[in-house]
Amino acid sequence: MAAAVVSVLAVLAAATALRLEYRGDPAAAGHSRGHDAVWLGHAWVDGRRTPADLERLRAHLAGTGVHDLYVHTGPLEHDGSLDPALYPGAARMIAAMHRVLPGVRVQAWLGDTVAHGGTAGLHLSDPAVRDRIRASADAALGAGFQGVHLDLEPVADGDAGYLETLDSVHTLTAVRGVPLSVAVPQIDPLPHLHAVSYLPFSHPKWWSQGYFAQVAKRCDQIAVMAYDTSMPTSSLFGGYVAQQTALALEATPQGTQLLIGLPGYHTENMGHHGYAETVAAAIRGARVSLARHDRDRESFGMALYVDFHATESDWTAFRAGWGT
Repeated sequence: MAAAVVSVLAVLAAATALRLEYRGDPAAAGHSRGHDAVWLGHAWVDGRRTPADLERLRAHLAGTGVHDLYVHTGPLEHDGSLDPALYPGAARMIAAMHRVLPGVRVQAWLGDTVAHGGTAGLHLSDPAVRDRIRASADAALGAGFQGVHLDLEPVADGDAGYLETLDSVHTLTAVRGVPLSVAVPQIDPLPHLHAVSYLPFSHPKWWSQGYFAQVAKRCDQIAVMAYDTSMPTSSLFGGYVAQQTALALEATPQGTQLLIGLPGYHTENMGHHGYAETVAAAIRGARVSLARHDRDRESFGMALYVDFHATESDWTAFRAGWGT
């Protein structure tokens, strides 16, 4: 009985702490710095999107600070290679985006599953795999993309192969004068929670703040996937995003742009409650935290995931909460 009481009190204390994180004045953070982004689906490079789709995207981006478009160009093969047949319309699409959306930067979103616990996927400890990932990034840049956005999941906390992958690709992008951007998991809300995350989750859920910092210094942009939190209410979710923002601000060097990922999708499962994980709640949480911890930081933005699921309400919340 005593153990049950302690558990209940711990949950209540955690919930109270998150609600307190959500309190504050989001307006004190100011508005978009013009460093925001949106993830775009594969249909933009395989010929399915039309000029009418691009015009709708232009309308959605109006009034936002979106500068980077992460266009899904992969997936990578498990050996790290990239099939050029996956992005036949890339050059045409990039030219059209620059014509309709002058000033945007179009990055190649490259991702794949990382081998973990006997599952199939990328073996980042293998130098040959890392070399092929670098070659895939080079091929994407050769097709006209203006940056590389890596989304490799799941990466366990402390994975040295992932850091070596970033070092290799970043050397390439630096020579080309374009950014290396990465999508990353959340930071431990409590010390060492990542060590037990294998129990309730099928893959690593969190990184330590120290490992997050090692990743952040190896790239030009780092986008925290601050969703799929299992939070049952908007206030708890917003408080959790505020907490994640604070931890990420502390760990990200000023020379790296920090972006907070926003949930522009509406699935319903144990890990994600669409009624609670809203764009509006995430933006409020991030702004409150920014105002509280680093309100003058310029290298900060928000990124909407993902265009093919986002509703008009999501786009409206994006503009209203974090517009220019």
